[in-house]
Parts: sequence; C-alpha cells; structure tokens
Amino acid sequence: MPARRQDVSEKSKKQKLTETVETLTALQFGSKQRNETAAYTLLAMLDLRLGFAWAEAQAPLRGITPIIDFIAEVYGVRYAPNTRETIRDDAVKFFVEAGLLLRNPDNPNRPTNSGKTVYQIEPSALAMLRKVGTSSWASALKKYLASRENIKDEISRKRTLARVPVTLPDGSKVALSPGGQNPLIKTIIEHFCPAFAPGGVVIYIGDTENKFVHLEANHLALLGVTLDSSAKMPDVIVHYTTKNWLLLIEAVTSAGPVDGKRRKELKELFARCKAGLVFVTAFETRRIMQSFLSHIAWESEVWIAEDPDHMIHFNGERFLGPYPDVMPK
Repeated sequence: MPARRQDVSEKSKKQKLTETVETLTALQFGSKQRNETAAYTLLAMLDLRLGFAWAEAQAPLRGITPIIDFIAEVYGVRYAPNTRETIRDDAVKFFVEAGLLLRNPDNPNRPTNSGKTVYQIEPSALAMLRKVGTSSWASALKKYLASRENIKDEISRKRTLARVPVTLPDGSKVALSPGGQNPLIKTIIEHFCPAFAPGGVVIYIGDTENKFVHLEANHLALLGVTLDSSAKMPDVIVHYTTKNWLLLIEAVTSAGPVDGKRRKELKELFARCKAGLVFVTAFETRRIMQSFLSHIAWESEVWIAEDPDHMIHFNGERFLGPYPDVMPK
C-alpha cells in the first residue's frame, strides 16, 4: 500500500513538472529557463504543492534558500547549498529580467547583494498563471504576452525611482542602486568633496550592481594608474587637483574601514600613481565609527557625515600643534 501511494506521488510530481515546463515554454523562455530547476523554482514562487490546482497559486516572498527548502520539502528534490548561484543565475535572474518575478517588492531600498533579498511573483503574472489548465488559459496568456513589455517598463520605472541620484562636482548625474552604503556615497560626493577637495574630480564610484558605475579611466591613466577589472577598488576615488592628492575613500555602514591591511592593499594598488595618496574612511555617525575605532589605520583620515565640517586625523605628529583659534594674539 505505501508503494502505491509513492507511485501516485511520483506520477503527480511528473505531471506538475510537465505542466510547468510547458507553461514556461508558452511564456517564451529559452531552453535554459524551462528546464527542471527553473520549473521547480516557479512552483516554489507560486507555493504550488502536489495536488494543488494552478488556480490556488499564491505569491509568497521567498529568498533563494527558502526556494531550495520548498523544493526539497514538497517535491523531494534536494539541491546542495552550493547550487544557490545556479538557481539564482539560471532561473530567478531571468524571471526577474522578464518581469515574471519582482525583487524586494517589500523593500525596494534593500541592497541588491543583501542576504535578505526576496522575490515575489508579479501580480499580473500571478493572475495569468492561475488560468493554466482552464478554458481561459489561451486568452489570458495572449493578453499577458501582449502587455509584457509594458509590465517590464513599469517595473523598470519603479526601480529607477528607488535609485539614489548623485550630483558630481561638475554637475553631471550618476544613479546608484538603492540601499546599503550608497546613500553615504552620495553624501561623500555632495558634501565631503566640496568641503575637503574643492574643485576635485570624482574619478571612480563603485556600486553593488555595477562595480564601475562611474569611471574616468583616462584621468586615472594620466596619473599613471591602470586598473584591472578584478582589482579591489575603494568605494570612491577623488583627484584633488589643487594639491595633486588622490583621495581613496571607503564608505562604511557595516564593514570595510581603512585598516592596516586595507591601507597596504591600496598603497600597492596605486603604487605607480603620480599623485599623493590620502586614505579616508567615511561613516554615517559617530556611533557606527565607534565599533571600528580600534581597526582604523594610522596615517589615514576619518570623516563622519553627521559632522560634515570636521575630519579626524589618525596621523600622529604631523598635526601636533595649536589650531589658529588658540594661537597667541
């Protein structure tokens, strides 16, 4: 008797898998996005269990690990933890690009590389998929495919609205992905640079979505610097032309200050630079800085966004001496 139930379960699983692959084919996904892994991923995103009709599809918020856990629990297919990237790159990524899934709809400001990233089926796609296997499936599919580009444009518009706009010293604009350290990077460029590197040129800005979202490669080349795409870049590079200083700035919200090791790495990376190197760690608040205080390298600088008119110099005797307001009159 148990064997008979297992046979029924296997038959149901194969039937659901076949239906899902056929659905992905009807949605015009390529061969790599209509395989078994992609089909199980879609079933997980619809919370469709064995015995459930497509009309019962739901729209849970799920990250990659919960997707893997659902597939293992419901369909008995176990993916190793190291297959996370496979599911993300071969299924989820393409579903997001096609507008079938939304990334972080609960919090558009969540960083792209956050471990808390979640996905959800797009509402009009959910309505369409609930028609699979019914007499209205063909017309629902046709209507959805006709509106797919408009759906993608609307998703793109919302993503654009969530991005962090940054105005460079020359007046040009750069849009950074939302969340993470990017609001701090915006503050560095729009407040730190005018105060401490007036007239400076922002040569580089890094972003989690695009490592080289802004790069003045020719300017770097004139300074004798050629960087490999795999180089571990600081978050912001500014050439303070008046003094011929190259400011290498790390924006810290949770990790990555200029400690002794990082200072050495940057010194070696920019060893051929024709400008003097200045190492800067930027924090949003003093409270955040406190947890990193013991790690900050000597011969480096600290800037705090909540006190934007001041710098902290970890430079020893170089700055020893009275300031102008306490000099003899």
